[in-house]
Amino acid sequence: MAEIKNTKAFYNTEIPSDWDVKKLGKLGNVVSGLTYSPDDICEETGVLVLRSSNVQGGRITFDDNVFVKVKKGDFNPVKKNDILICVRNGSKSLIGKCALINEDAEGMAFGAFMAIFRGDYNEYLIHVFNTDIYNREIHRNLGATINSINGSDLKEFKIPLPPLPEQKAIARVLSTADVAIHTTEKLIAQKELRKKWLMQQLLTGKKRLKGFEGEWKEIHIRDVAKEVSIRNKSDKQLTVLSCTKYDGLVPSLEYFGRKIFADDVSTYKIVPKNHFAYATNHIEEGSIGYQEILEEALISPMYTVFKTDKTVNDDFFYKLLKSHPLVYQYQNRMEGSIDRRGGLRWDGFSIIKIKLPSLEEQTAIAQVLQAADKEISLLKAKAEKLREQKKGLMQQLLTGKVRLKINE
Repeated sequence: MAEIKNTKAFYNTEIPSDWDVKKLGKLGNVVSGLTYSPDDICEETGVLVLRSSNVQGGRITFDDNVFVKVKKGDFNPVKKNDILICVRNGSKSLIGKCALINEDAEGMAFGAFMAIFRGDYNEYLIHVFNTDIYNREIHRNLGATINSINGSDLKEFKIPLPPLPEQKAIARVLSTADVAIHTTEKLIAQKELRKKWLMQQLLTGKKRLKGFEGEWKEIHIRDVAKEVSIRNKSDKQLTVLSCTKYDGLVPSLEYFGRKIFADDVSTYKIVPKNHFAYATNHIEEGSIGYQEILEEALISPMYTVFKTDKTVNDDFFYKLLKSHPLVYQYQNRMEGSIDRRGGLRWDGFSIIKIKLPSLEEQTAIAQVLQAADKEISLLKAKAEKLREQKKGLMQQLLTGKVRLKINE
């Protein structure tokens, strides 16, 4: 790599003097999507129509699909290396979201809220479309009252363009980074599926760890746990926690950006270290957490706090309480509540039946699941590091601040 030397102005920055600045309309064509009605939607026998939900993390995914009745020749099928772009959406933040069409999506249709950019430079341009250069053009052209950009606006987007050999070299470097990120993300997904299977098997006793046998005891939650209700009478500035569906108990200010003032917490409850708490009104979402970091913290008076006894391994118990069979029970009990707004209070929560193995088996199961969690956390940290590395490369290579050495 080499540092940039001779430059010229491009908006508020500098690009190499031998780079061009071209409008997208000079680099390819914009193709409009398929308009269809709800009556055209059918089962998987129809044509898959790519929409905004099929673009996730800069890639085409097939987790949320719509199929329509449409004849071949009555729609524009996507081709490999087309760039699929969201051009109209109820959410402004989704405008401009894009992905490169791969072999898996080739030949599919795309909806009217999407557009295709088709050209010879797309393997390079897809990386530019994930930078501030592209985002600035999107925001400059958004409609005043409608969250949309049209094809004619898209064609006017100005893009800095290095010589073709350098484009190809940059695309190769960034695509290699994409492969590393995607490979790690696929591994994370596999590990999460494995952890889900382990939880389904180990937390129900369907699969037993080596060395353990004997029946699990069926008990009520209240047999091993008691409600704790300590009102806040402290003058200390305690951290206010909130309970989330996926992350358990989290600091409200850091997670939600909400500042809780001292006058607002006089009625709050204290949740001591190694205690559980759940959102009484939202337990059906699995909003339950375990406080294991702070000696004391505050929780809304609308929450329920409880503590287990010495026959319970809290790590095991927490995984059990977050498992699908238990969440399903919370949902059923909430639906059956006379006063739905009252939520699932301790009287109703504590009589839920669970099956509990010996403390030793609980501990062994918790250790297996903790090892799975740690493995996933390390992989997520690796993926984040790879994304940051790619971001740094993009900032350098796509602006010409650093040049790749090209073999003629």
